[in-house]
Amino acid sequence: MADSPNCRLAEHADQEIVREISAAAYIPAYQAVIGAVPKPAFEDYAERIEADLVWLAEITHQPVGVLVLAFPKHHAEIYSVAVLPEFQGRGVAAGLIELACEQSRLGGYASISLYTNTKMQANRRLYARCGFEETGTRPHPSHDGEFLVDMVRLLST
Repeated sequence: MADSPNCRLAEHADQEIVREISAAAYIPAYQAVIGAVPKPAFEDYAERIEADLVWLAEITHQPVGVLVLAFPKHHAEIYSVAVLPEFQGRGVAAGLIELACEQSRLGGYASISLYTNTKMQANRRLYARCGFEETGTRPHPSHDGEFLVDMVRLLST
């Protein structure tokens, strides 16, 4: 990659670009594989931005990727990683995942988790390359016949 992304916390003024990147990344990928669009593609991220849970990856000051963290029930979770299609395959997602792990480690968490649709094989391969291990599958809560795979990565201290 010619330019490495710089990452920063998203600000209130970034709400629209966060939504745009999320939609651009999720809609074509998920429509092509499962025929449905996941919640992160159309979510309002305002509250998560205000809570300092959303990060932007920028290349030459252009936002190209989004990371959304969550801390449900006192554990660290990657809620969303989204990269503009034209910047995919350049290490942006892997960099955002490493940022998520570092932020979680700094927060005192021993592990970080995520989940994806079992049919999203490219996602599963990326997460495995980034050190995540599959821990099980479960029915999708809102799509009959679909399943999610849970994954976790232990964080070194």
